[in-house]
Amino acid sequence: QVQLVESGGGLVQPGGSLRLSCAASGFTLDDYAIGWFRQAPGKEREGVSCISNRDGSTYYADSVKGRFTISRDNAKNTVYLQMNILRPEDTAVYYCATAPFVSDYDYWAKGYEFDYWGQGTQVTVSS
Repeated sequence: QVQLVESGGGLVQPGGSLRLSCAASGFTLDDYAIGWFRQAPGKEREGVSCISNRDGSTYYADSVKGRFTISRDNAKNTVYLQMNILRPEDTAVYYCATAPFVSDYDYWAKGYEFDYWGQGTQVTVSS
């Protein structure tokens, strides 16, 4: 069974950290570009970070650069999003998604080429 499952969300105080996991079963994550996206209530979906399946390059939204880090553990078939110095505006449901091919990494954040999505995990940053 093909499955993509996010975990690691929760409630954290501003300035705190969380590590999100995106675990795959039924297929090999390393064959795909993996994106992390988020959506807050009343807001459009936002691309947060992406890791290429072509050369392992990583990409970040300006709003998270220097605070978030995406990485792969191929042995565990899992992609992580380490989130540090969290802010209230990071509050959202976070989703991971796979793309067999990203034609132009300048536009990955639009999400058009990501065709398989997990169910999401809630991240709440609040004191």
